[in-house]
Amino acid sequence: MSEALRIFIGWDSREPIAYEVAKATALKNSSIPLDIQPIKLDDLVAKGLYSRDIDPLASTEFTYSRFFTPHLAGYDGWALFCDCDFLFFGDLADLRNYQDPSKAVLCAKHDYQPKDGVKMDGKVQTSYPRKNWSSFMFFNCAHPSTRQLTPELINSQTGAYLHRMQWAADDEIGDLPIEWNWLEGWNEKPAKGLPNAVHFTSGGPWFKDWQDVDYGDEWRTEALKIDPAFKPI
Repeated sequence: MSEALRIFIGWDSREPIAYEVAKATALKNSSIPLDIQPIKLDDLVAKGLYSRDIDPLASTEFTYSRFFTPHLAGYDGWALFCDCDFLFFGDLADLRNYQDPSKAVLCAKHDYQPKDGVKMDGKVQTSYPRKNWSSFMFFNCAHPSTRQLTPELINSQTGAYLHRMQWAADDEIGDLPIEWNWLEGWNEKPAKGLPNAVHFTSGGPWFKDWQDVDYGDEWRTEALKIDPAFKPI
């Protein structure tokens, strides 16, 4: 049997159903074993790993904790981080085709430039270079640049340094197809078939005000399998 692919999904106490759907659809479509774990901020705080001050611009509880993925993976092998607001249609085994030992991290390199405003449940939508690159990161955990992501660095560095991946040289940031981080409301729908991973980056169907979105019906179908009493918040 193939070794399990390690996946860490950001978890937010305001939207636990989003995590459950991301996990369920990842498992449903995978041809290999997946070891999926949530990254819960309270757990990292309780373990003494996370000590950053509260950032009023942080839109989720995993804004910074995502960068603990290599640490949680023991700085060994490859491990994926993704936001919780994903719906998977593709087989995550495909990511192994892009593994390159010369790269510290792989991601879909969007040129995403939303106007500043409000997203999801009233959180501020900000625009910055390399936005959304860090929402789906396939880490080469043993790479020297990735090993710099220690708890001490994560707790002390700026959001810009972390999210713009300034901890790695530009040529150490590898490419993944946009289909693995397809931004709902931004990327064009494929002419045929489905994206490998839909990212409800501005808001998802678990919010009452975000029902009329691409692939919303598919997300709701999965949510109701997990919780037949599910209702948007």
